[in-house]
Amino acid sequence: MATEDAIKAEGEVIESLRNAMFKVRLPNGHIVTAYPAGKLTLGRIRIFVGDKVTLEMSPYDLTRGRIVWRTNNMAHKHNDEAQ
Repeated sequence: MATEDAIKAEGEVIESLRNAMFKVRLPNGHIVTAYPAGKLTLGRIRIFVGDKVTLEMSPYDLTRGRIVWRTNNMAHKHNDEAQ
């Protein structure tokens, strides 16, 4: 899949699954199974339930996607500093 063909969408993580997979709810109500992109994994960006994320989806399979961005959520930042 070329990146020009990818469909970008924003959503909210509603469930964390095994093997670094997540269930993401889109604003239109659809639920997508997504995995973090390589740069998020290499940068050790942690994704939590409730985070707002940006997805890339293939036009051929709209039930799966790749998380390419996680918005800053100040609640998680304060929890990490407290530990």
